[in-house]
Amino acid sequence: MGKQKIYDTAVKQERAVLVGVIRQGETEAETKEYLDELAFLVDTAGGKVEHVFTQKMMRPERSTFVGSGKLLEIQAYVKSEEIDMVVFDDELSPSQLRNIERELQVKVLDRSNLILDIFAGRAQTAQAKTQVELAQLQYLLPRLTRLWTHLERQKGGIGMRGPGETQIESDRRMILEKISLLKERLKLIDKQNETQRKNRTQLIRVALVGYTNVGKSTIMNMLSKSEVFAENKLFATLDTTVRKVVIDNLPFLLSDTVGFIRKLPHHLVECFKSTLDEVREADILIHVVDVSHPNFEDQINVVNETLKDLGAREKEIIMVFNKIDAYASPEPLTLSEFKKSWMAQHNDPTMFISATRKENLEEFKQLLYDKVVALHTQRYPYDKLLY
Repeated sequence: MGKQKIYDTAVKQERAVLVGVIRQGETEAETKEYLDELAFLVDTAGGKVEHVFTQKMMRPERSTFVGSGKLLEIQAYVKSEEIDMVVFDDELSPSQLRNIERELQVKVLDRSNLILDIFAGRAQTAQAKTQVELAQLQYLLPRLTRLWTHLERQKGGIGMRGPGETQIESDRRMILEKISLLKERLKLIDKQNETQRKNRTQLIRVALVGYTNVGKSTIMNMLSKSEVFAENKLFATLDTTVRKVVIDNLPFLLSDTVGFIRKLPHHLVECFKSTLDEVREADILIHVVDVSHPNFEDQINVVNETLKDLGAREKEIIMVFNKIDAYASPEPLTLSEFKKSWMAQHNDPTMFISATRKENLEEFKQLLYDKVVALHTQRYPYDKLLY
């Protein structure tokens, strides 16, 4: 009997190169930070970054995003290193995507496409799956033509309409029908969620918000003593989780929401509006910041902008600087100096904690308790809960 062949069925990790453009007014350090975040996104999606290309440009090239010389350089590297995909840090237009793919002969993704892919892998509930599918179809619709490159392109005009064109038209109609179907389904889910939220109005509602991967789910687990999925990856939380929490004798509702990120695709924000209703309808927001991140102040600004878009910027906010155990002091501020300077400039109540090492947790719980009690007595003055 001959030797049995052994096949490796493990999914091969895809190897990627990243491409970023340093625009006028941007520093190389800023672009590097954006590309580091893109590399983390690739890692979260299960890929491996092999190389990063950057180019200084006044504005991206209309047809190929980067200059022709840079494209040839990327093409040579992709060929010699047998790279599987090229990821651009900005959203590419359908024609740019088509032209770059034609030149490089490998899979080309942009930031939006990559984020959608991660969302698709993370969606657990019917609502999140519907939202992701809707966002994917809206992203795909203007890019349909590139899917039909296997059909011979024919010249336009009378008598020249080829099978590719009719196929694309029927696909477009199918996608539009699916989009309207998904929108209807989301409306129905929204109604159900609204009913659930109405049933919970007797309790004060607190929502955790913040940049992605700052430790919101870890804080949620710590406060609610429940196991909410938490890991060191971007967008670990996609489905809003609501838990009833009791501190001393006072129950309130705590919700964990999807993390925000720079350059989040607009249609994704639109599709996730209903998930973010928890933020809009919360009484108190806990804005969690990863103080160990070198650019946490930029992340604070991104979150504040997103809250402004959601109409939630004026709510009562508690700032929680997490991961103080990993704080690496950028010159010249030590952590205690940073605390003083932050508190001198801002009025929001602020806590500095380490959720994993359980540092300063009791003070944080006390501050949260005081805030919830104040709101509760104001809203339900005759409630027997507090006496």
